[in-house]
Amino acid sequence: MALSRKLLLLIAGLVVAGTPAPAAEFYTEDLRIPMAEAGPQGLEAFLVRPAGTKRYPLALLSHGSPRKFDDRATMSAHKYYGIALEYARRGFAALIVMRRGYGTSPGGRVDSVGACANAAYVPATAVAVADLRAAIEAMAHRADVTTRGMIAAGHSTGGLATVALTAQAPPGLVAAINFAGGRGSRDDDDVCNPDGLVQAFASFGKSSRVPMLWVYATNDLYFGPDLAHRFHDGFRAGGGNATFVAAPAYGDDGHYLYSVLGRPQWTPYVDAFLRERGLGHDILSPPDPLPPPSQLNEAARVEFARYLASTLPHKAFAVSPKGGYGWRSGRATADDAQRDSLAACSKLSPGCTLYAIDDRLAGAAPSTPTDQSARAR
Repeated sequence: MALSRKLLLLIAGLVVAGTPAPAAEFYTEDLRIPMAEAGPQGLEAFLVRPAGTKRYPLALLSHGSPRKFDDRATMSAHKYYGIALEYARRGFAALIVMRRGYGTSPGGRVDSVGACANAAYVPATAVAVADLRAAIEAMAHRADVTTRGMIAAGHSTGGLATVALTAQAPPGLVAAINFAGGRGSRDDDDVCNPDGLVQAFASFGKSSRVPMLWVYATNDLYFGPDLAHRFHDGFRAGGGNATFVAAPAYGDDGHYLYSVLGRPQWTPYVDAFLRERGLGHDILSPPDPLPPPSQLNEAARVEFARYLASTLPHKAFAVSPKGGYGWRSGRATADDAQRDSLAACSKLSPGCTLYAIDDRLAGAAPSTPTDQSARAR
């Protein structure tokens, strides 16, 4: 078998991999979360849920913080689509909200911990919790989402924020998940004021009673095993309810276990935790993969398989009658993706037209909310 054919099968297999179940469609929506402190622009957010007509329980997802402040501007809620999809597959309305100062959410350094030696984690985390609460409030007014039976999950700084949220648990929060939670990592195994960070976890444990799952890989270079266990011990000492999982080493840095590529390792932990809480749902398959355009040669079909495997919305694929093609992903809107893919295709071949937009054929109507008036603005 030719190498390109093997690659095509491999990538296509990644697209459809998962627990066998009837194929399902998923609805996605870009949002701005109203919040007075964020000004008229509000907070950037992205929603992924099954395309049915009922109200789905909220899964509130919180992101981490890059070590370099300038990298915050490059972050996007769309980049977490692959993570959010896993919760949508489990019957949740998954919302990734960019906290103040990240992506296009205004706020600058509002969540600063201050000087490294005396990093103040509790007040900085209170800023994050306020943002998460604003997102919950916005979702409570939608016709397709319910905050009854909701869960929260976060990674790194978002994991710490999720722990803090459970200490002031909003009505309806029934479970929460902390993946590699912490803050203040400057370099590998170098954390600002680690004792203060342990104390922050301990303070949250004094009032947190929501059942939690904590997952830290044994080769996490942000928050190593010894420090992670100190977080957990402090949290539990105050009465916090958290099950700790020391996950096997993942890649070069286990801090990134909670990723699209790491799904085979972390989703079983989530599934077991949800089942124990009586929150298990049938796992829906991703949408059926689209067939490649008939005019593509074998090499071009490999590129189309790469397009299908891309988890960065919005995306589009354009093709010409003679087999030329162009595609782009990770665009702010579907219109941007269509324009850029057509431009890329037209540089190679005339007569390009759109073949696919996101995960549907061009011309196929996307799913729409059950009640447009219930959207967060």
